Amino acid sequence: MSAEENREIVEQFYAASNSGDMDTCFSLIADDITWTNIGSTSLSGTFRGKAELQEKLLGPLFGRLKQGIHTNVHRIVAENDYVVAQTSGIAETLDGRPYNNSYCWIIRIQDGKFAEVTEYMDTELLTSVFG
Repeated sequence: MSAEENREIVEQFYAASNSGDMDTCFSLIADDITWTNIGSTSLSGTFRGKAELQEKLLGPLFGRLKQGIHTNVHRIVAENDYVVAQTSGIAETLDGRPYNNSYCWIIRIQDGKFAEVTEYMDTELLTSVFG
């Protein structure tokens, strides 16, 4: 796929996420995804496969939020199989605390799906909100 097609897949993912269409989001993630959250937080680590990603990252994170994370995309740069997305998220915890973080995702697209993600964020903010 071209860099532009890969960029469009990432844009589609964020649009689906913001509209609450998790089926589309998951359809854009490869079954054997490798997702790494940088840092040493309670949600850091490398998650292999959709099941582990859901069980160890997405479930614990989104289970603590009222309505997920609304993502504002600031910049997307695509080159070959890689797409880099600079974003910010707006969310609220179940107990009413804001969780508004900044992110940089480095995404490798393979066969039209997210095959690998390395996610950078404000880890101090994550720890202060989620422990």
